[in-house]
Amino acid sequence: MSMTVSLVNSIPLAHSGAYCEQLTKAKAKNFYYGLKLLPEPKRSAMFALYAYMRLVDDIADEDDGRSIAQRLADLEAWRTQTHAAAAGEGINSHPVWPAFANIMQRYRLPIRVFDEVIAGQRQDLEPAPFANFEQLYEYCYRVAGVVGLASIFVWGFEGGEQTEQLAIDRGVAFQLTNILRDLKEDAARGRTYLPQDELAQLGVSEEDLRAARGGRKFREMMRFQIDRAEHYYRISAPLEKFIARDSRATMIAMTDIYRGLLKKVACEPERVLRERVSLSLFSKLRIGWRATRVKC
Repeated sequence: MSMTVSLVNSIPLAHSGAYCEQLTKAKAKNFYYGLKLLPEPKRSAMFALYAYMRLVDDIADEDDGRSIAQRLADLEAWRTQTHAAAAGEGINSHPVWPAFANIMQRYRLPIRVFDEVIAGQRQDLEPAPFANFEQLYEYCYRVAGVVGLASIFVWGFEGGEQTEQLAIDRGVAFQLTNILRDLKEDAARGRTYLPQDELAQLGVSEEDLRAARGGRKFREMMRFQIDRAEHYYRISAPLEKFIARDSRATMIAMTDIYRGLLKKVACEPERVLRERVSLSLFSKLRIGWRATRVKC
């Protein structure tokens, strides 16, 4: 995927928005139903934000035969294009850019958010084990915390930096949930996101994860990690009351979906060694319906 900057863009904003919505519907298994609860134009803005994040992720992870060096070059080109689009300049022919440029201008999203996202993808391309939770937290901040931060700029919020930190903490909670849910899949790809010092302390090796070995030590390790994820849900609990009223149902629904995944993992931790834990479509729709009934 070569990213070259051009001053010409022939894609109408409406077509770009439709592309972003279709991509979100196809790929965002847990976000889409929450985002549908937003009013316009915030809904389309979040589709554009998700599409951008998904495409960056694909540069790093898509199985298309590109070398690591080419992926790193494409990420740098994507970063250059992101800055150009944010400044209203140099939008190339990819259909995501008109919608992305529009939300950058309309909602004044901080450009540092997207630099951090790209830095997180670079980490995935050149993976190194996380020695401790401080390193894992930095990664979670880059790939999910800043997504929470960008989202509240679209939704509208009060409370300044305190609310920004709550949004980051909620994103970290989501990412910790993802890491536990995807343990088997990541281990098969040679990736272990859990801190090395904690695995050693609790008597679980990377080979145990690759071989899908459960048992008492594995369950104790999972309990420790689940408790940490729950901690980040708890400390970010005040977030909803600080974001715009018309966006609270979306935040509640998305949180309930991810927390529901974590609860399923907690009920049977060894299940993540056998399959990818998920919620049914009915469960997601029910969560969305309940979120709209909450009086905030």
